[in-house]
Amino acid sequence: MPRKKRKRTRRKTFSILNGLEALTYASILSEGITGGSLAALLWGDTNLKSTVTTGGVGRGDMVISGQGQISLGDIMSEPSLALNQMGENFQANLMPMALAAFTTSVGFSVGRKLLRKPLSSVTRNIIHPVLGKGVRM
Repeated sequence: MPRKKRKRTRRKTFSILNGLEALTYASILSEGITGGSLAALLWGDTNLKSTVTTGGVGRGDMVISGQGQISLGDIMSEPSLALNQMGENFQANLMPMALAAFTTSVGFSVGRKLLRKPLSSVTRNIIHPVLGKGVRM
């Protein structure tokens, strides 16, 4: 009779350092694409608008204001202007965002290796007794 395959169960844990690293990447993308922090993206002012001024027959100028920082309100109220500005910001900030992401990755990797024992001690002596086994550093 063949053996039954044991179903693998993986303990669901939350890593504080992985969460901080993900938040750092989200901040890098938010600042590069929308021009502001994550908080400004979520709760920023809705001030993106375009106005057309006419100067005569067949002549008009479009003036866009509020494009310095894009928020969710801007995306909902003026989606075409907001996405256009976000595309321009992405192209302009691609290399700085890539460099920031690379240095973040290297920094977290080196930091984890250098601080392995202190982080283990913090996890064992503080995190597990307070927050339980489901949370780790």
